Amino acid sequence: MIFWLQLRDELWKLFGKKRTYIGFVMFLLAQNLVSVLFRFTHASRPVARVLEGNGYLAQPFLSTLTIASIMLVPLAGLLLPLYVALVGGDLVAKEAEDGTLRMILSRPVTRLRLLLLKWLAGAVFSALLVGALGAFGLLFARVWFPWSNLFFWNPELGIFGVFDPGAGLRHYLAAHALLVTEAVSVMGLGFMLSCFNVKPAAATILALSFLFVNLVLQHIPYFQDYQNWFLTYHLNLWQFMFAPVVPWWKVGESFSVLFGFNLTFLVVGCTVFQVRDIKT
Repeated sequence: MIFWLQLRDELWKLFGKKRTYIGFVMFLLAQNLVSVLFRFTHASRPVARVLEGNGYLAQPFLSTLTIASIMLVPLAGLLLPLYVALVGGDLVAKEAEDGTLRMILSRPVTRLRLLLLKWLAGAVFSALLVGALGAFGLLFARVWFPWSNLFFWNPELGIFGVFDPGAGLRHYLAAHALLVTEAVSVMGLGFMLSCFNVKPAAATILALSFLFVNLVLQHIPYFQDYQNWFLTYHLNLWQFMFAPVVPWWKVGESFSVLFGFNLTFLVVGCTVFQVRDIKT
């Protein structure tokens, strides 16, 4: 019972900060803007050409689900890591910077318990942010486009998926369920770095730098045989949920690798924080 009360307090502190809501506001604005551009420009023409080139009528697939899924790829790849890394980098470093961490640790609570509570609060935030990403996408796309079939295409991963509305919605929701693993992993990376004696901004920048270096190395053609070594490669596992036949072995492989990364981030963060002198 005490554990849940403490978790509630951590969530109260987290959602009491204005910067926590930056991601929600930016997703709302970005998805509204993209939906409007798709509706009033010729941005949907390349989508139509791909569909017609594969023998499908384009009109039934220019729908709410298709536009929401198209928006999902760049937002999940660029903006989502930014906002979860921002919160993850704040969880410990910000309280250390403000001096409140010493007051908290003067109470009868272990450092490990405190870190677990903060990590869980960050995981809850990550899941809620992913939920907002999916909900806003459907909401704003539905304003301008009909509820119809889903089309998803990612040539890099070899995914070409066409679904009726019912199946499309199930695949869309399943993709978001797995997208939580990406959000939690990036948050965990920022959380680990915030356990070091660094400023919150430094923890966030270091986390994003690590991701960008992984991404650059992953896309160098000469390193194609080593893609499985890069964190960013496994963060894309949610996109496989849009495949006509989901390659569960790939999903399971990436999920297990991400589990290992998250466990490593948590253990390293807890170890560093355990031996850290908070008074300095």
